Amino acid sequence: MITPSSGIGGIEIRQVVTKADKMAFLRVPFTVFADDKNWVPQLFVERLEHLDPKKNPFFDHAEAAFWIAVNEAGEPIGRISAQICSIHQGLFPEKVGQFGFLDAIDNAAVFDQLLAVAADWLQHRGMKHIQGPFSLSINDEVGLLVDGFDTPPSLMMGHAMPYYADHVERLGFNKAKDVLAYDYNLETGDFSPAAALIKRIKKTPGLSVRSLDKKNLSRDLAIIIDIFTEAWSDNWGYVPMTRPEIDMLGKNLKMLVREGYVTIASIDGEPQAMAVTLPNLNDAINDLDGKVFPLGWLKILWRIILKPPKSVRLLLMGVRKKHQNTTKGAALAFIMINELRHYHHGRGTQKCEMSWILEDNKPMRHMLEAMGAKPYKTYRIYERAL
Repeated sequence: MITPSSGIGGIEIRQVVTKADKMAFLRVPFTVFADDKNWVPQLFVERLEHLDPKKNPFFDHAEAAFWIAVNEAGEPIGRISAQICSIHQGLFPEKVGQFGFLDAIDNAAVFDQLLAVAADWLQHRGMKHIQGPFSLSINDEVGLLVDGFDTPPSLMMGHAMPYYADHVERLGFNKAKDVLAYDYNLETGDFSPAAALIKRIKKTPGLSVRSLDKKNLSRDLAIIIDIFTEAWSDNWGYVPMTRPEIDMLGKNLKMLVREGYVTIASIDGEPQAMAVTLPNLNDAINDLDGKVFPLGWLKILWRIILKPPKSVRLLLMGVRKKHQNTTKGAALAFIMINELRHYHHGRGTQKCEMSWILEDNKPMRHMLEAMGAKPYKTYRIYERAL
């Protein structure tokens, strides 16, 4: 059953308790985006695991609650989560709780009550600020889409309707940070501005660039995470991944990628930079309506494993701190992207989304734009005092 709470105007907010409740929670977007050709239904089996404390290691260090809004007929018309991450609390002293999974029909009362119940839950647990959306953490889906509604989202990136932001801002939420998604055409992308820089850095004594070695996945995963942790540690909102979360990443890499999807650059045998791409699973699942049975798995296998995907997402990239904001650091990043570009384009993949990029990460933005990548989606993280 779903535990009810008080409602206004024929709308009732109910807390999610059982698996059946979770299915109702997951079906809300099917109502909201029924007429939106750019929305991609996520796989129920994957989303249920994401919400399962026994299967998602996020819940090892976090608590969360989930609600749906239902109308007088008992139909789900909105949803939201609230969560508190103990690691985030240890890193940031501001007592910030988070909300996520915000989806609802265009109705002011629904948004009012959903955000109110999330805020109330956080405030009763000592939080002083509410921030989001994060579904569930900064290492998952981040931000509310505020620009770029005319194209489908990429893997692990959210989608929204334009009215979402209007309702959120009406309730006193202010922008905390924007993150950007860049679109890069693997066929027409121009690397000529960086050609001289790449040529020069390739002469660096001891420089080597290699792909992922799946036979030594644990070793290479440790390298990737070590560089990621160092490179991102000073970034806004950064929360490191735990060992179980890293293990889950390794499992996904092993299942989804070929060796050429990952590039590691070393100098004198010491890894200095890495970049990780993943096949854009959304291209493979957009016509499955969230279902993998009876033939969904076979379609996914054919569309992204047995043949090159239409598009990929550059999910992670990092350069060690000593090379950041230096010519060498920029060159290492260019070299890795160029290696990935040649690999994916050579297999027939057409597009790459590079996301997400902090709006104030000017060096990275300038680099991507110099090679022809274009910002095409903006995701906004909101915050408000409680």
